[in-house]
Amino acid sequence: MTDEIKTIHASFKKNIAVAATPDDAERIRVQYLGRKGALATIFDALKNLAPEERKRAGEEANALRREIEERLAEKRATLEQTSHEGILKKGWLDVTRPGARLPKGHLHPVTQVLREIEEIFASIGFNIAEGPEIETDFYNFQALNMPPGHPARDMWDTFWLNQPAKDGLIARTDLQNKSVLWPHRDNKFLLRTHTSPVQVRYMETHEPPIRIIAPGIVYRYEATDASHEIQFHQVEGLMVDKNISVANFKAVMREFSSRLFGKKVSLRLRPSYFPFTEPSFEADISCVVCDQKGCSLCKQSGWLELFGAGMVHPAVFKAAGWNPAGIQGFAFGIGFARLVAMKYKIPDVRLLNGGDLRFLHQF
Repeated sequence: MTDEIKTIHASFKKNIAVAATPDDAERIRVQYLGRKGALATIFDALKNLAPEERKRAGEEANALRREIEERLAEKRATLEQTSHEGILKKGWLDVTRPGARLPKGHLHPVTQVLREIEEIFASIGFNIAEGPEIETDFYNFQALNMPPGHPARDMWDTFWLNQPAKDGLIARTDLQNKSVLWPHRDNKFLLRTHTSPVQVRYMETHEPPIRIIAPGIVYRYEATDASHEIQFHQVEGLMVDKNISVANFKAVMREFSSRLFGKKVSLRLRPSYFPFTEPSFEADISCVVCDQKGCSLCKQSGWLELFGAGMVHPAVFKAAGWNPAGIQGFAFGIGFARLVAMKYKIPDVRLLNGGDLRFLHQF
């Protein structure tokens, strides 16, 4: 029985190879799969075999039937596309006509908003600063007034790493694929939990006055939900000069918020605590959806919590090697996904990283 199946297989391959029209493919189908075809004869003969041989021969015959069906379907599709009748069914073909234009990609909504933020701050005199995503305990915590054992460290759920650096340098690759080396001061490494370390690194190599924003990716060891991710973008800001006050902060952030959301917004501050600022506050803006009339986004309060901020603590200036006498400044940190969600009224930040083109094409 096995020899007969092999003979049918070889015969089929020979015939399907020379089939030139859809009618040829149909004749081959009847020859091998029809009610009186070659495989039908094989299946009729299975009942006369011993159980073990029947099982083996049945598996071989079924495998051959599946192969014939698949090969016939492929051949028929190819012949219908290339045959004269197939071309006539599709209509007249102009071979000189240009091909169909391929769809173009576009910038991700996170990238769009990031560029808009950078443009807004650049227009009011801020520079853009960068730093490594693999940070040290010193820059991520100690330089920000959080020594070892400080309870505020628990506010940032941290991914700790084994030592990834050599010879006192942290390696990274920038957007132009050039190797960049960042100095470090200790041997405890982590994925940065905020971009605030960039502020300290920048102050170490610059003198006041300074105005910077530090956009980048940060990492938190926490559960994901509609408003939280373990990896997300954040924008830090820092302005230091003589006589900088909370009034300057409110003016800058009111201008930024109004331009980002395309409407005039109000700003309010609520007392809070961050170890690297004193005083510290949470900043809210008037709801950009309902104009403070009350909606589901603002939970009927008329206000949207936007970011944490405060006046830079003197200990941070000292950690960067500055004399805090005669200078002061403000710092702020904004969860970037929250900005994007507010701007485009996105209910779940996980959509931003989901890769669903139906969602992304809206932007």
